[in-house]
Amino acid sequence: MATNKGQSKKKRNSKYAAAQKEKLSAGDFFVGFGKGEIFSFCVGLLFVTLAVFILIAMVSYLFTGEADFSLVESKSDVLNTGLKYKNVCGSWGAIVAYYLLNDLFGLASFIIPPYLIILGFRLMRIFKFTLVRKFILMTLLMLWTSVFLAAFGYLFPFFEGSFLKLGGNHGIQVVKALTQLIGAPGLLAVLAITAVLYLIYMSTKTIEMIRNAFRLNFLKKINPERLKRFMKKDDDDEEGDDEDDDNEEAEEGDIDMDAINNKDAYTDDLIEHVASGSDEDVTNVVEFDDVNGTAGNDAAGDDEDENHLDGDVLDVDLTELPSTNTGMTVEAKETEKGSGKIMRGDINTPYDPKLDLEHYKYPTLGLLKKSDDQTPQIDMIEQNANKDRIIQVLKQFGVEIKSIKATIGPTITLYEIVPAEGTRISKIRNLEDDIALSLAAEGIRIIAPIPGKGTIGIEVPNKKKCIVSMESVINSRIYQESKMELPCAIGKTISNEVFMFDLAKAPHLLVAGATGQGKSVGLNAIVTSLLYKKHPSELKIVMVDPKKVEFSIYSPIENHFLARLEEEEDCIITDVQKVVKTLNSLCALMDSRYDLLKRAQARNIKEYNEMFKNRRLNPEHGHEFMPYIVVIVDEFGDLIMTAGKEVEHPICRIAQLARAVGIHMIIATQRPQASIISGAIKANFPTRIAFKVSSMMDSRVILDRAGANQLIGKGDMLFLSGAEPVRVQCAFVDTPEVNEICHHIATQQSFLHPLYLPEVADAEGDGGAGMGTVDKGHLDPMFADVAKFVVNNQSGSTSMIQRNYSIGYNRAGKIMDQLEKMGVVGPQVGSKPREVLIKDPLTLEGLLNTIG
Repeated sequence: MATNKGQSKKKRNSKYAAAQKEKLSAGDFFVGFGKGEIFSFCVGLLFVTLAVFILIAMVSYLFTGEADFSLVESKSDVLNTGLKYKNVCGSWGAIVAYYLLNDLFGLASFIIPPYLIILGFRLMRIFKFTLVRKFILMTLLMLWTSVFLAAFGYLFPFFEGSFLKLGGNHGIQVVKALTQLIGAPGLLAVLAITAVLYLIYMSTKTIEMIRNAFRLNFLKKINPERLKRFMKKDDDDEEGDDEDDDNEEAEEGDIDMDAINNKDAYTDDLIEHVASGSDEDVTNVVEFDDVNGTAGNDAAGDDEDENHLDGDVLDVDLTELPSTNTGMTVEAKETEKGSGKIMRGDINTPYDPKLDLEHYKYPTLGLLKKSDDQTPQIDMIEQNANKDRIIQVLKQFGVEIKSIKATIGPTITLYEIVPAEGTRISKIRNLEDDIALSLAAEGIRIIAPIPGKGTIGIEVPNKKKCIVSMESVINSRIYQESKMELPCAIGKTISNEVFMFDLAKAPHLLVAGATGQGKSVGLNAIVTSLLYKKHPSELKIVMVDPKKVEFSIYSPIENHFLARLEEEEDCIITDVQKVVKTLNSLCALMDSRYDLLKRAQARNIKEYNEMFKNRRLNPEHGHEFMPYIVVIVDEFGDLIMTAGKEVEHPICRIAQLARAVGIHMIIATQRPQASIISGAIKANFPTRIAFKVSSMMDSRVILDRAGANQLIGKGDMLFLSGAEPVRVQCAFVDTPEVNEICHHIATQQSFLHPLYLPEVADAEGDGGAGMGTVDKGHLDPMFADVAKFVVNNQSGSTSMIQRNYSIGYNRAGKIMDQLEKMGVVGPQVGSKPREVLIKDPLTLEGLLNTIG
């Protein structure tokens, strides 16, 4: 009993001591007041309070200044003993507001309180940002605004005699001096020039915006042919004088703005924007020197609070990738200086397909949002805890390890362990569930062993996940300097490196995953990366969207980048019958391209286009430049359920043969089942992306192995193109960003129409959805009965024929097309029933008798 009482007393004493440690005595407060955080916080709080006081006083002065003006001028009753001041903040508030609004900068003084608040928040460490640039910007803005308001009051003396001076004494004195020297026009010119210089200091894009404003307005008023003749004559006359200047500009890396037809002059905004950006892809590697919990004595990074752990400092090795930006690689070859020297028909000059839209400007990085939380932060408490739990679980099951290292990615941390000699890999692989239970985390995945390394990987989700923005991927050096034909940048790996692949070498992509796990965002990321790299003359996209809402956002750019059948009105294909017809048309296009390759003796589209650019192929013999065509099919499972082999057969044919002629397919489905993703599809789609799925069986259907069922969702995916899949966090591109990109492209000069796919006659029988040219001898046996039914009811639709005659969708669709070709019903208009063109049974009988 005595022992128990002693132990309980010790516990109470220890708790009391711990509580006393947490309390901050008065002496400790004053001793540490001037040493750092407490002092900064108090001074910051003082600045914020002062700013709020000044702001309220100035706002109140706008309404009470007329009554307080004489009191402040006479400096009477400063202590406000008689309560004569009407200002809400008393006599002091009235005096402060008077000196700021009248004696100093006028209404521009309202810029002072926001800056004091920013300064206070910075000292309180609520936000972290640099103050020097903000101080310079706000000071310059305050001085300019003061002069501008004073100039306004000078030119329009509406406030003359008022208690309030719009620009304060500062603005009035400056305006008075300038008007005496250069007059009112000079004053306005100085204000305009200083405003432009201020905007340039804020952003260098101001220069390009001004150039574009003058350039677009100028070009709209000039006939292009007349401008071309004029520029050619002018260049011929001054060629000798300008040659030296052009060479000097080329050496300095500037773009010749004299050549209006030089397309590179219209893409310099992209180059400048990227060159001023940052490319800080950081690979965070934490190496644990001792698997028992001790670590090195150095800590990398500026934030000591995250790296110190109860006296122990973990060795953090931060390896930075090269961060030098040399500018976006723009797919536009530089032509000779001066317009008019290179003509499209000149046989001595290589053909440039981009000259059809020579003023096309690639999308800029400013259209994409920059995420503030996109760099993985090293939380040493979390890393140390996970390391200890992994080691503890392995030891419990008799697995000894030599070393352990952690690589921190945007959403996943990879722990690489080196097991002791004689340890069976299968033993570690079987502990996956036990490790997940110990770490209390979902999505644990064991890679045993890691290909190319003598280690075993354990992937653990981070508690704090980072967003991989599309801006960080597009702005990366690997994307900017990429020479791929069809670069698809889709996200970042566990090592925080940008992951991209060449769709031209893939050559086809299968995307699958459960609903809401990131498939649509992944497709948008692929399309966005293509739009940022390719010119409209080099790339065309065929979009199939049975859901009717996923790809409709790309409709504005149909004349630039999309392709469709000539008879169709919408470039986004949503109807199943039109999908079949479009796929058959792509097969016909593939065959015709192969014929052209055969006649040109070229093996693939790249060789063929090189020959065409070098003018070794004659367009009069049917040769033409071939753009790449990317076919994107969303909700592939719905198409298979509706049309079956009619869709699968042309897709497999395209996947087998179309690579060499530049036609590549991307199909996506949210139903990863064997009935949807058949063996024929998997055999022809070697490159696959698997988002999170619900079961191991679904993962095996997509990847032929487990793994996709262990992902954590929200863009977490496995990319398979070879032996082992790579785990990637998909880049996030939001709908407003895609809207901005499409608007940027749509507002520019475009082709007269989308790329028209060749017309083909649909197959006969149940396999065809339409008849093309109706053969009277091959009408459906039920044609007459259905025609009479439709005319009698004066209404017709495919679903109505299905219900009333108990036939399949394909046959009902075929009969409906035959009725349209024979003039019984009109064309389809959305989801409404078709209009019946024959109004009475007698007219129909005459038609049926005619066809026999």
